[in-house]
Formats: sequence, C-alpha cells, structure tokens
Amino acid sequence: MSQNVSNQVAFLRTTRNFPLDDPQQLSVEINRSYVDIANAVNTRTIGIFPTNMAAQGGESWFLTSQRQQNFRRIYTFTVAGNILHTLNFKNISQFTKCSGSFTDGTNWYGAIFGSNVAIAGQVSFYITPTNIVVLSGAGAPTISSGIIVLEWLSKI
Repeated sequence: MSQNVSNQVAFLRTTRNFPLDDPQQLSVEINRSYVDIANAVNTRTIGIFPTNMAAQGGESWFLTSQRQQNFRRIYTFTVAGNILHTLNFKNISQFTKCSGSFTDGTNWYGAIFGSNVAIAGQVSFYITPTNIVVLSGAGAPTISSGIIVLEWLSKI
C-alpha cells in the first residue's frame, strides 16, 4: 500500500559530504546543511508552557488551504469558578487540545474538558469568550491547586 507522506522535510540526514578542496562548493553545501537543520528544528513540537502569554506550539495544521499554527497557554486555579483567559476568539479558528489536572493535596486527578453542566464526581471545564469556567460536580475531590492547558489554532 502506498501513502503520501507529508513530513519528509523534518527528516535530517545523518551524513553529509563537505567538499574541502573547493571553497565555493563548500559554502553551498554548508548553506544547504543549515537550511536542512533549520527546517528540521522548526517542525518539532516546542515544549514551552507559559502562564502569562501564549507560546507557539510548533505544530502546523492544514485543515484548509492556509497553514495554521498552534499556540498554547496554561492557567492555574485553586477553586472552581471563572478564570479570565484574555484570548481573542476572532484570531482562534479551533481549540485543538484542552486538558487539565488538579490535586486535593494528596491525590492527583484529571480535569475534563467537557460541557457546561457539572458532572457528578468530576472536575470539568469549558471555555466562553471571556473565561475558562471550572465546574466541580457533586462528590468531586476538593480542589487544592491545578492547571489547565489550552491549545488552539491561529492563522499565520
């Protein structure tokens, strides 16, 4: 079975011949090498998770003919309620990965990206144009501290 592979640019070959006896060819090969390395590095996922601003996530999405870049930001919380997110929904075409976790001071739990209705026994959250709304369903563990990670797509 043959498949089209779209991620060939991220492959960085492990050997390269540099023509040491021809300075012009050496310059050409070094420039090609740099471009190959830059392309491979720039297509990786970036592991930065800031709380005070958005960071590029390093992912390119092609849901339409226009490339979209992912961004991420984390938010901390200590109780259920509203967290002001300061995101401009006009620049966001899609949320892609929304997740969270919290502790009651002893154990760790997942916070579910769910509906706007509290789920019994669970801590969940949803996103409005102004806030991340954290809900604590009946019987859910007490929230001591937690984080929510939002990732979204934006046109470049």
